[in-house]
Amino acid sequence: MGGGRLKENGLYLVEYPYEYHFVINEPNNRADRDIIRNTWGGESPVLDKVVKVFFLLGLRTGDGVAELQEKLLQESKEHRDLIQSDFLDCYKNLTIKTMVMMEWLDKYCSQAAYAMKIDSDMFLNLPNLISMLSNTPKTNYLTGCVAADGPYLVEYPYEYHFVINEPNRCEQEKPFLVLIVPVAPNNRADRDIIRNTWGGESPVLDKVVKVFFLLGLRTGDGVAELQEKLLQESKEHRDLIQSDFLDCYKNLTIKTMVMMEWLDKYCSQAAYAMKIDSDMFLNLPNLISMLSNTPKTNYLTGLVEGAANVRRDQGSKWYLPQEVYPNSRYPPYALGLGYVLSLDLPKKLVEASRHVKAVYIEDVYLGLCMQHLGISPTEPPERGKFHVYPVTYSRCAYSRIIATTTHEHVDRMSVWKDFKRPGPYCN
Repeated sequence: MGGGRLKENGLYLVEYPYEYHFVINEPNNRADRDIIRNTWGGESPVLDKVVKVFFLLGLRTGDGVAELQEKLLQESKEHRDLIQSDFLDCYKNLTIKTMVMMEWLDKYCSQAAYAMKIDSDMFLNLPNLISMLSNTPKTNYLTGCVAADGPYLVEYPYEYHFVINEPNRCEQEKPFLVLIVPVAPNNRADRDIIRNTWGGESPVLDKVVKVFFLLGLRTGDGVAELQEKLLQESKEHRDLIQSDFLDCYKNLTIKTMVMMEWLDKYCSQAAYAMKIDSDMFLNLPNLISMLSNTPKTNYLTGLVEGAANVRRDQGSKWYLPQEVYPNSRYPPYALGLGYVLSLDLPKKLVEASRHVKAVYIEDVYLGLCMQHLGISPTEPPERGKFHVYPVTYSRCAYSRIIATTTHEHVDRMSVWKDFKRPGPYCN
């Protein structure tokens, strides 16, 4: 087979083989590249077919970038198997990475018969693969582990990274209760309302309470400007936690598990945490009072759903097909609007997540992880404390609850001001 070299941005391309293998790999992950070169990536020919491996990289940011780039150039000269493009190499850009691969294959390697994209932590039996390809179509052919689960599973576990973080605040301020509010990056309005209402209360009944807002990343126009605003907001309030997953409804399970990772790593000294939606009213004195008499371990409470039916109607927002979850009912779980957990649970839930298929319905997923652990959510000591349907505001009604959703057009600042004025709540 004829060979040739083509120089592109300092990286060398080599002979046209029968099959190329693209290994999706981070620029600083030299260890995985060397393992592959010395295992299945070093096999060629295989059953008389030439096989070549290339590693596809993007760019990194932060400290040490110039040094890393110099090392990559040296590695490229040594092995001639690196392809690097000028996109940011991060999880949210995996689609870019994939399409850059397609562009490269089309431009520089269309003469080969097949290509395979393979992750860097995989084992590959090349003789079996080559044998399979000897009897497959030569056009319009794509195969692999074909997902029948569609959009109902999410990318977790996965190594997400914190873009904005407050790693030391729990250690410094030693809260009894940590409030985590998942919120969209561009939803500054809800964050400010919370800061100026229940999120600004501390201490409460002599207990330190800290609130943090959990964000992912946005895509589309204005992203750089939004990120700059978030950095300024973080400097001002020191209450933002941002990770590098795409912030959208289908990724709420990822958001929830990233919250668990953060609590385990940076705030395990606290007694309790509460995940609470950004449109909620929270009566912190009632919550602190309840927590003064609750277990310190294996404790999760809120509005507990006992044995909910799995939605099989494809028009439902919470539809799950039978092949994803075959049972007709879910195990008990606390509704995601607001639940409280003891701080021994995040580590256990993260561990459990490695054994439980990650469905996109985040509160159900926590219930599945709890079931795996053999722990059941606990009903609150009193009924009527957590409300999924908005409680009509009155000082008396709000004085008796812990948390409720609110109507979209309610002026929460005015409600808070009225609720906190002096005088008896109930006449």
